[in-house]
Amino acid sequence: MREGGLDAPTRHVIPWEDPDFFDRVKTEAEMRRIFDICHGCRRCFNLCDAFPRLFDIVDNSDTGELDSVAVADYQKVADACTLCDMCFMTKCPYVPPHEFNVDFPHVMLRYRAVEFHEGRVPWARTELGKTDRNGELARYVAPLANWVSDRHNQLTRPALEKVTQVDRNAALPKYHGRTFVARSRRAAPPVTQAAPASGRKAVLYATCFVNYNNPSIGDATRAVLAKNGVQTETVYPQCCQMPQLEAGDLAKVAAAAKHVASTLGPYIDQGYDIVALVPSCALMLKFEWPLIVPDDEAVKTLSRATFDIAEYIVDIARKEGLAPGLEPLGQAVTLHLACHARAQNMGQKAAEMLRLLPDAKVNVIERCSGHGGSWGVMKGNFETALKVGRPVMRQALRDPGAFVASECPLAGMHILQGMEILGGDEKLPQRSVHPIELVARAYGLAGDRAQPVTRTA
Repeated sequence: MREGGLDAPTRHVIPWEDPDFFDRVKTEAEMRRIFDICHGCRRCFNLCDAFPRLFDIVDNSDTGELDSVAVADYQKVADACTLCDMCFMTKCPYVPPHEFNVDFPHVMLRYRAVEFHEGRVPWARTELGKTDRNGELARYVAPLANWVSDRHNQLTRPALEKVTQVDRNAALPKYHGRTFVARSRRAAPPVTQAAPASGRKAVLYATCFVNYNNPSIGDATRAVLAKNGVQTETVYPQCCQMPQLEAGDLAKVAAAAKHVASTLGPYIDQGYDIVALVPSCALMLKFEWPLIVPDDEAVKTLSRATFDIAEYIVDIARKEGLAPGLEPLGQAVTLHLACHARAQNMGQKAAEMLRLLPDAKVNVIERCSGHGGSWGVMKGNFETALKVGRPVMRQALRDPGAFVASECPLAGMHILQGMEILGGDEKLPQRSVHPIELVARAYGLAGDRAQPVTRTA
């Protein structure tokens, strides 16, 4: 493959069951090889904080080259990587099958796996990643949990910061006492049998975030799909383990992949599509799991059957056509395309979906928000997350759209907080919305939570 070629990049299987994978010396040697290539290229200088850190370390070394950089400094680079995959997907000219074989995110993942294998991952980081446990505990005391985690609560947030290492100023998602799975057990919205897509069946993989933190995304999805004739079931065996991937616990990710794939397999056999409601989770099911559990046929089948929710709506629109009844939103939309949606290599599906709405005006922002999952709320990272996301926040403030939407709910929340910091007294929406909520609103379904707010241009 030549530099700048148009061939599709290749992702190699992650050989985490090979003992050499956890060899620190061999891992650091591979990091050195890739860092040296990155140092000579520097195309990714503006993607995230990992590359500026790397280049600063090299430039400030004795020789100005990698040979005088201490191996201990590699950790500073690895700690700044959010595994967003944007360098691999959009910038790097040396990804495989190029002979340089550069996969920066996966060598950072390997380093974190070494750190986890050696017991170096902080306790707080491990505990925060237990999203199912945390969600189950918090939902029983949701009002109290939300009061404690409110960033304006000067009584509890300093203490929370000390215990969990979560920055006291970072906005955190709220918990709901009734999960999306529980809400789905009540009467399902009536399926429109006359809709063009009638006959489709879809399992909604709830995801931990929608299940515990934002069930309105799930409610909107069910309503929109029912309007379009799609019969749905809500199934949530467990978290996709993206937080464990970020921490380097690949054994736990592999176990989750096998469990979820075996649970959803019978539905696929019955003709159901699998629809993930958050792009990080869709990315795991489609791409990361098959690289971690490459020999499991159920995981491969699940990968082929999985859609991101925006991708699924666009697929219906292209193949059968959407059900009638869509009305204009009445306001423009400032849409942030999440990195983990872009990493699925499916195009701007959220923008395509919103442009199906009558008189739609969609202002697209295709840059990293800086949040990076749980990375962006941690003490020591939060200010960097705001810095990385500042171009997104400034653009959102410039656009006069009343709705601020992101495919990633955490990114949307982070963008809105940054807009609040930069915007001063400017009136902002109360919350960011998922694009599917706007489609539901255009249908007159479950749209009351996405109220527009007129802002100055």
